[in-house]
Amino acid sequence: MPRRHPLVIGHRGAPGYRPEHSRSSYALAFAMGVDAVEPDVVATRDGVLVVRHENEISGTTDVADHPEFADRRTVKAVDGERLDGWFTEDFTWDELATLRTRERIPDLRPASATFDGGEPILRLDELLELVRAASAEHGREIGVVLEIKHATYFERLGLDLVPLIERDLATAGWLDGSLPLIVEAFEETVLRRLRARGVPGTYIHLLEARGTAFDLLVRDGDAARSYAQTATPAGLDELVGVVDGISVDKRMILRPDGAGRATGPGRLVADAHDRGLQVFTWTCRPENAFLVPEFRGAGGRAAFGDYAAEWELVRASGVDGVFVDHPDLGADVFRAPVVS
Repeated sequence: MPRRHPLVIGHRGAPGYRPEHSRSSYALAFAMGVDAVEPDVVATRDGVLVVRHENEISGTTDVADHPEFADRRTVKAVDGERLDGWFTEDFTWDELATLRTRERIPDLRPASATFDGGEPILRLDELLELVRAASAEHGREIGVVLEIKHATYFERLGLDLVPLIERDLATAGWLDGSLPLIVEAFEETVLRRLRARGVPGTYIHLLEARGTAFDLLVRDGDAARSYAQTATPAGLDELVGVVDGISVDKRMILRPDGAGRATGPGRLVADAHDRGLQVFTWTCRPENAFLVPEFRGAGGRAAFGDYAAEWELVRASGVDGVFVDHPDLGADVFRAPVVS
């Protein structure tokens, strides 16, 4: 039976209100009625999977305030991008456990920043237990959309994420297929490997609006298929039987023109559905800074624009799931009755 509305997915919990990936961010997302939450996972030096958007953590923790870790600051190339900071793979879990979470964009979300320093980093196994407990508390099934970050990069360091993910899913009782699990990554290779190991779930290939996945660059060099090529009918044909769907930058659906006006939705969602592929999109945020220019309003970058009008175009495309930073606003728009 088709869904009456797209999945409303709490993107890193409810980071419009609390620092992303914090315990309180997830608790708020559960209370606001999400269908699922999305943890990103990266690894520590000793093979613990932690819930962070990136392995570079200076923007989302207080690591810079810890003099005992000052010498860990370094410069690395992660998926071809040069980054200066502190990286999870240079810490043990016991060391990371001393850090506290922090709002990543305090200039846009100052209210969330008032919660800085109050909570520790979560491990993946802890988050899975939180979701299980929340499902029981709220009397409904809540899913997990597990995003795997930088799998090729970590594998080159000797930290293969595939067995670590399988281990944590097994420990938390998520390997029997009874709990809703979606696995997503920008790198197709890690999705193939997990599926081959029999990890049950829905597999989703993330696509940026531009660029090329790092695993394909490593394998194919200049001949690597770009994200844009993957989003064509021919590219989607290659994904059939490999993954269950795609998750795309919302700009690929809205298709803003040079003047910042949305010209979409175009054919992407229909093309994917014609091939039996689901389509998710990211990230629906209400602040002017994140809206297509057509829908921005007065009050500066942090003020809310006409997000509902933008999101209605996303909903009209027929997407199967949406990632939101403000789950209450997402539920209001994406679960509203369709006006014929």
